[in-house]
Amino acid sequence: MQSVDRAIAILEILAREGSTRVTDLATELDVHKSTAFRLLAALEQGGLVEQSSDRGRYQLGFGVVRLAGAATAQLDLSREGRDVCLRLAEEIGETVNIAVPQDGDAVNLTQIRGPAAISGHNWVGKSTPAHASSSGKVLLAFGALRMPDELDHYTPRTITSKEELELDAIRERGWAAAVEELEVGLNAVAAPIRGNDGSVVAAVSVSAPSYRLTPARLPEVGELLVEGAREISQRMGYYR
Repeated sequence: MQSVDRAIAILEILAREGSTRVTDLATELDVHKSTAFRLLAALEQGGLVEQSSDRGRYQLGFGVVRLAGAATAQLDLSREGRDVCLRLAEEIGETVNIAVPQDGDAVNLTQIRGPAAISGHNWVGKSTPAHASSSGKVLLAFGALRMPDELDHYTPRTITSKEELELDAIRERGWAAAVEELEVGLNAVAAPIRGNDGSVVAAVSVSAPSYRLTPARLPEVGELLVEGAREISQRMGYYR
């Protein structure tokens, strides 16, 4: 933990100073110069710091910009998608989520509960498997997630054949469904959200008990989500 604290302190110093020498960092951290070198080397390997054109000085690296950009994009997505999710939750009458790809799964970033008394789980911060959730299927179909090597069973209805996921059909119609594939009694539908470059960066979904979100309702809800996802995409800078 001490090394982590010192590494964070280095990043904060470089953010404040712009660039600095190893000896100055060591003095401010109250560590030996060799310790400062080791910490800088680890941060440099991760792209978080780099040597400046002024020999012997270090500055923040591009990796910091990359991480900051990812965090900003997720904050923007939550903010820009909130009004649309509120409207969808009211219009459809069910809980709406936005999920992003992370470590091979779909991770729920934000959630708006529907008006029904039985609204299901709080999914915020939780991950769902790519092949067994509607958001995960969307992210798989549009290339935001890679297909897992093994498709695990979660319920008797979980699809464990890559061919039966029908990713081509999902791309063609623009939405995906999961019918009791993650949990018995839970159905969900999702549509893709695009970033300003046109790539799919997230999915907006509706989930509900299977007796309310019946298979017969899936196409109707799917089309509503496609329209909602299109609006969120436009708010994120995608206008095609």
